[in-house]
Amino acid sequence: MRTALVIVSLALGLLVPLFAQAAGQTLEARRAELNRLLADEWEYRLRTQPELATQVGDDRYNDRLSDFSDKAIADDLEHTRQAMARFETVNVTGFPEQEKLNHSLMLRSLREALDAAQFKNWEMPATQFGGIHLGYASLPFDSPFRNKKDYEDYLSRLRQIPRVLDQAMGHMRDGLRDHRMPPKYLLEKVSSQAQQIAADPLEKSPFTDPLRKFPDSISEANRKQLREGIEGAVKNSVAPAYAKFAKFVREDYAPHGRLDPGVWALPDGEARYRFAVRHQTTTDFTAGEIHQLGLKSVAEIETQMLTIAKAQGFSDLKSFNDHIRQDPKLHAKSGQQLLDLYTQYRDQMYGKLPQLFGRLPKNKLAVVPMESFRSADGVPADYSLGAGDGSRPGRINVNEYAPEKRLLLNVEAIAYHEGVPGHHLQFSTAQELTGLPPFRKYDLDLNAYTEGWAFYSERLGKEVGFYRDPYSEYGRLQNEMWRAVRWVVDTGVHSKHWTRQQMVDFFHEHTAMDDQNIETEVDRYIAWPAQALSYKMGQMKILELRERAQRELGAKFDLRAFHDAVLDQGPLPLDLLEAKINAWIAAQK
Repeated sequence: MRTALVIVSLALGLLVPLFAQAAGQTLEARRAELNRLLADEWEYRLRTQPELATQVGDDRYNDRLSDFSDKAIADDLEHTRQAMARFETVNVTGFPEQEKLNHSLMLRSLREALDAAQFKNWEMPATQFGGIHLGYASLPFDSPFRNKKDYEDYLSRLRQIPRVLDQAMGHMRDGLRDHRMPPKYLLEKVSSQAQQIAADPLEKSPFTDPLRKFPDSISEANRKQLREGIEGAVKNSVAPAYAKFAKFVREDYAPHGRLDPGVWALPDGEARYRFAVRHQTTTDFTAGEIHQLGLKSVAEIETQMLTIAKAQGFSDLKSFNDHIRQDPKLHAKSGQQLLDLYTQYRDQMYGKLPQLFGRLPKNKLAVVPMESFRSADGVPADYSLGAGDGSRPGRINVNEYAPEKRLLLNVEAIAYHEGVPGHHLQFSTAQELTGLPPFRKYDLDLNAYTEGWAFYSERLGKEVGFYRDPYSEYGRLQNEMWRAVRWVVDTGVHSKHWTRQQMVDFFHEHTAMDDQNIETEVDRYIAWPAQALSYKMGQMKILELRERAQRELGAKFDLRAFHDAVLDQGPLPLDLLEAKINAWIAAQK
């Protein structure tokens, strides 16, 4: 008790002068202090997360990988505590609204990081959907290769991969001790993925991809030197490290994985899921409330889908969905067909964007095949960020695995979701905004906003005259149903103790989704609790704000201006987005 009192007294002794100092500062000095703290925090994040620096186009740390040691994690938590204390001392009275928002969002981000630390997520770094082994195998696709130094930086990183995988295995052993374990069957997938990466011959390894096309500026002699260095690192360091990781997961780790799929089965499972729901939705909705919203939404969407089914000569949704699953003409014939369709939908939507937005981003959007090492357990398509400076385009990664099992009818909606006007437009617009601190452009984990926007964007295709084929329109509604079903099955497995089979059965009962996609989706929700809730929650809020703006502004409502207003502050929690749009409506009046 005496020790605790001494610590409290010391803490107060440190904080009181800070508060007194802040109270005596001029407005200009306080604003300068906030900007200095924001700049310092951003520099810290780039220095300690060099992969983030590379992603945003800052090349200073391209030769480094993050440190996942126990000491680094402890140091980072202590830094976060101290940073929060420093930001809390800033008196924002009289600040411009934008600077108050910077302060509020930074404090929110730091506070959430500390709240999340209690769950020690670093003790479960390996999943089949977003594990550390997949993240580093994607490194060559997210790094610049413009000159000799870029290749040398990449070679330096390759030599550090054994270290980061060893650190991950250390945390996984801690998780085994603490009973923080992913499901056993998912860990078996992790082992297979890592083994595949380890076993790839040099000419097919993802890590040698940069050697397949050198920039013209690199001489033949330098190419030979770089090829020898990188191939040697992959053969002698990276591949053995992945093989060691795969063996550890297969023999020592996966056999002890939990048998229940829901996160409730973890020692802190209920609290963990409550936190995840709040974090992913940025709302106070409970899992039970979201489950009921999902059931209601499923029933509403089925009414719309039944209209299309009857127009196609089917009396009910079950018979129409069975027809869709069994008709080979509605499934892809090749990976190239899928790539061509995503490219077609990207191109046609680009021509319509000026009808929907006053401001358009400059960065380009490429359509590429998804990396083979993750495609078997991957979604139909996903998005990879472009570089903030435009030097690397954003990418729609198209999953070509088992194309004959993939439905064509929802490709159009997914293309708009992942590309334009969805993820690519939103993220690229945020990156190109001026006047915002970098953390708001690049480093806010706000899926309710980003996924909500992308889901909302699927409807915009209909507003500009697309989904002309009834099957494409049914596919768009299938995507609506897909996200409503997510509300039900995610809360079902993690809160209501559903089995995996119950999740699969609910999908089959209410969608025409192909088996491959259903299996992948269900396993994704099990691996990433509550993330699936963010899509429809964010879309619902954006639609609500749009309806409010149309109602209150009447003839003065401008859809392009509304969209620009939603996007012109970067990602926001839904409560702050609502406050922002309410202020915009008042200003338009």
